[in-house]
Amino acid sequence: MARWQPGATQRLVVAAVDLFTEQGYDATTVAQIAERAGVTKSTFFRHFSDKRELLAAGQETLSRLLAEGITEAPADATPLQAVAVGLEYASSAMGPTNRELAPRLRAAVAASTELQERDALKSVGLAAAMTAALAARGVPDPTAHLAAELGVLAFKRGYARWSESHEDDAGGLAPYALTALEELRTATASLG
Repeated sequence: MARWQPGATQRLVVAAVDLFTEQGYDATTVAQIAERAGVTKSTFFRHFSDKRELLAAGQETLSRLLAEGITEAPADATPLQAVAVGLEYASSAMGPTNRELAPRLRAAVAASTELQERDALKSVGLAAAMTAALAARGVPDPTAHLAAELGVLAFKRGYARWSESHEDDAGGLAPYALTALEELRTATASLG
């Protein structure tokens, strides 16, 4: 096995999702994940502290991209318009591998309470990053929190629809996430 092969993180995530789907989260060991990915156990632990953290692979990057997009939104953008810019910005980092993994990852999360908890923490982290970026723009705290939560929900709904779509669209994830955000904006107006 070659040392320091490029793409180890992605290979570990794919291997883990495949194994979680095939035999369940609890029955999957770090050694099995490392072997399937073609790396050593020590390489696994250089990338992740435990197998649960595989679910959060890319969370820091995604949080950063969402926040950067919000920061780069025009100064006169409303909070939801800034969130939309963040969604577009972050969506550009999602490629075919993300789309292909989504159904298997969803199934693995649905089958494991531990992974459901980690997924919830991931959502909290994404919302916190967007809330901080909105607050830095001067958006009042309750509005920033609400806009960020809608952004997370839009991202998740858009991601699910994108991954389930059989269309070969060049637009990627962004149109799905933006449509979901608009649906949520409309729904909030009906709350009264």
